[in-house]
Amino acid sequence: MNPWLYLLTAIVAEVIGTSALKLSKGFTVLGPSLVVVAGYASAFYSLSLALGRGLSLGTAYAVWSGVGTALIAVIGWLIFNEGLNAKAVLGIALIIAGVILLNLNSSAH
Repeated sequence: MNPWLYLLTAIVAEVIGTSALKLSKGFTVLGPSLVVVAGYASAFYSLSLALGRGLSLGTAYAVWSGVGTALIAVIGWLIFNEGLNAKAVLGIALIIAGVILLNLNSSAH
């Protein structure tokens, strides 16, 4: 499988796990707590597969954390009614721009 698909799987699993972390209420609610553990385990396993199939560590981690952060901010706004003002949107755009620049730099090698 393409390493980018493993990375995408890692991102989705991490976003699911992080979203469930909010619902676990400090690991006092069993269902969401189990989703957290499964989500993070799947995320790290998928990330390791992406790395093992050729993605560089810096690129993979930057994409994983940057896209995950942006998605969590949007999910927080859409599902958990958390604030997302112009500064937050600018921050998300800068994260995405940074990930793109990092990928352009790494593809030059």
